[in-house]
Amino acid sequence: MKKGQIAEGIVERVEFPNKGIAYTADGDRVIVKNTIPGQKVSFAVNKVRKGKAEGRLLQVVEPSALEVDSACPHFGACGGCIYQTLPYEEQLKLKSGQVKKLMDDAINGACEYEFLGIKPSPKQYEYRNKMEFSFGDEYKDGPLALGMHKRGSFYDIVTVTDCQIVDADFRAVLKATLKFFQEHGQKFYHRLSHEGYLRHLLVRKAAKTGEILIDLITTTQNPGSSVTEEELLQAWADVLCGLSLDGTIRGILHTRNDSVADVVKNEGTDILYGEDFFYEELLGLRFKISPFSFFQTNSLGAEVLYSTARDFIKEQNSLDGKTVFDLYSGTGTIAQMLAPVCKEVVGVEIVEEAVETAKENAALNGLSNCRFIAGDVLKVLDEVLEKPDYIVLDPPRDGIHPKAITKIIDYGVENMIYISCKPTSLARDLEIFLAHGYTVGKICCVDMFAATPHVETIVALHRTGM
Repeated sequence: MKKGQIAEGIVERVEFPNKGIAYTADGDRVIVKNTIPGQKVSFAVNKVRKGKAEGRLLQVVEPSALEVDSACPHFGACGGCIYQTLPYEEQLKLKSGQVKKLMDDAINGACEYEFLGIKPSPKQYEYRNKMEFSFGDEYKDGPLALGMHKRGSFYDIVTVTDCQIVDADFRAVLKATLKFFQEHGQKFYHRLSHEGYLRHLLVRKAAKTGEILIDLITTTQNPGSSVTEEELLQAWADVLCGLSLDGTIRGILHTRNDSVADVVKNEGTDILYGEDFFYEELLGLRFKISPFSFFQTNSLGAEVLYSTARDFIKEQNSLDGKTVFDLYSGTGTIAQMLAPVCKEVVGVEIVEEAVETAKENAALNGLSNCRFIAGDVLKVLDEVLEKPDYIVLDPPRDGIHPKAITKIIDYGVENMIYISCKPTSLARDLEIFLAHGYTVGKICCVDMFAATPHVETIVALHRTGM
């Protein structure tokens, strides 16, 4: 196939994360993202390398026999939730099959393992506890929009007033915020000209406590209003406080960000109302969460994930009197879950804010045997004098640095748990563990991200020696 060519094909299967493998009538194989098995699609070939072609989806010519109507009116325009038209059982089957294939290819017969399939999210809809909405326009020079990026677009924004993966409180805050700044003639930050005021709206809501934290992210440029910036923001906060919500607003914040990158970055935050944190509860523990600290975005799903990991650990051995390393510990959720049944937990996390939050949470839960260290796992392991009896790994999407894996293996612990949010990174890292005397005992997936291609995977590792 040639670059620029437009063709049609049938999607035979979808490989993780969203790579549809389509075949044309002539037998040509093309990767077309954002597709579903069984769809007939038209695409424009945008890359051909070493005989392998990739195409940009133009249109679904014929739907898959598996598809149903989407519950979300924004499906197709919004860039998220590409599996909205798949029945949930089919979503689980698809993700489970993708992970199983990746694990089989990585293990490549080196050991026998038990694949436990996938555990569903307790809620298919309205499950997210955090959303980062972007300001922009739905088309060039169009009216102000607030929501998610359009599918296939770097600039255009879809106002997702009826998003189905968040609850009614998120939608109410979005609508009120958009209406307020439209009425006050505010401009969004243009990523090409680097001009404008409004950037993002961050909303977080606890599933258990119902507490809500709202943060408006803007540049430091003059909003050009007839009132001062302080008066403008306070008026916005007053509008939000007047909303009728199921949850309770814990705090309303304003964060400044002049970075040219299209990310939510904290360059200074002011409290407009209430406090700059809220509380969530998981598995009987209470967690204080700040605007930018990491916390699983599906609270009820996180309980499934962590309870599954805890069951794996119980099956492997007792932690009584043992030292546990929780590497890539985030806000210390796993560390605090294990603290009551071990001698000490040492958490290592590169994000300093997350470490401080972890320390506060441990104190909040009355846990005195948790110690959290801020720093890169690769460097911190050289400085920690303790030797672990057990290791929990929960790295970011890119997985573990190869040199860090070597240091982890050198501890020689008998058992480990690896929790991964990106199975391709997990598969790569497993090959290294297998080559250095570890075997895989059990693997289980947990669906934390219904309607999307993402999935969490838990692996139990055992050392057999070389």
